[in-house]
Amino acid sequence: MGHRDAGDIHENHYNYRFSGHSKATSVMTTATPSAASALPVASSARQYTRGQALPALLEKRILILDGAMGTMIQRYKLDEAQYRGERFAAFAHDVKGNNELLSLTRPDVISEIHRQYLAAGADIIETNTFGATTIAQADYHMEDLADEMNRESARLAREACAAFSTPDKPRFAAGAIGPTPKTASISPDVNDPGARNVDFDQLRDAYYAQAKSLMEGGVDLFLVETIFDTLNAKAALFAIDELFEDTGEILPIMISGTVTDASGRILSGQTVEAFWNSLRHARPLTFGLNCALGATLMRPYIAELAKLCNTYVSVYPNAGLPNPMSDTGFDETPDVTSGLLKEFAQAGLVNLAGGCCGTTPEHIAEIAKALASVKPRRWPSQYRNGGDGEA
Repeated sequence: MGHRDAGDIHENHYNYRFSGHSKATSVMTTATPSAASALPVASSARQYTRGQALPALLEKRILILDGAMGTMIQRYKLDEAQYRGERFAAFAHDVKGNNELLSLTRPDVISEIHRQYLAAGADIIETNTFGATTIAQADYHMEDLADEMNRESARLAREACAAFSTPDKPRFAAGAIGPTPKTASISPDVNDPGARNVDFDQLRDAYYAQAKSLMEGGVDLFLVETIFDTLNAKAALFAIDELFEDTGEILPIMISGTVTDASGRILSGQTVEAFWNSLRHARPLTFGLNCALGATLMRPYIAELAKLCNTYVSVYPNAGLPNPMSDTGFDETPDVTSGLLKEFAQAGLVNLAGGCCGTTPEHIAEIAKALASVKPRRWPSQYRNGGDGEA
């Protein structure tokens, strides 16, 4: 991989190109609203080499994303030996809980979960790669397997999509790119605020490798999700842009953050408006929120994004708040979650909806049914009718 330093930003490019010899960390600068408004915004006009049908589909109807992979894996009650399989029977470290490994040792389980979500009505399914970076896999001493995990997970998702796709309802595999368990903006040591356990370049390298393997495996788009640190997300988007330059491919990008508490901020401190203005330069196909708060508590922040974003808005909340007494570990049953998301849709807030932790194919089926007849959100008036800064 060739590393480019983040210098001049040429805003008329399909994404953003970097030149010069300054450190890559200069890309970390948060865009101001005035600067961001000058950026090209018509994400649907980008010349995608994969997933080309998605912008038109998002104009016609609310698309459905799948639900939780981890929740479904828990239903199988796999033990240590089943996680290991024959290939890793003698591996020196415990691997139970390393869900990404199952793409190699139990591909039947992962494929079956994909098929269940597709049968429930999902237009887009996520690869089983939320933690498939070298940084995350280091926790299991399996960082050398990250590339294989991503390629195989992408292949499994793409095969499932091919089996369910029809001319009227094509299906898409999104390469899931999680935040990693490390944060570039926050100290892991309360006694040393300046300490960091990862830096921008390490994140960029890990994300580039992940995105490259996902692309090789056949994904149709990328999903940078559950963002709690904007700087981590910037590293992921920088890496994806490098990959686009290196390969000539341009895939749609979905971006989804997570508001961690009632303050309405992500963990690294930004409000949702600041979060949007920090990342809008990537010209995502969708921008929204997932995880953390259930739909009820997430609504005001989705409503804010719906007014701000000159792209399609996504929402895939947890099934309410955690409840250890529930089978899924969360409060909401399918009818409750689908009812809440239907109200979001009827209020004109969303273009894509699905589920995160605690949601199942039953949740997705109810969400798909509830939103089937609701028109998708229209972009805010300031972005309509063309012109500079509009779409």
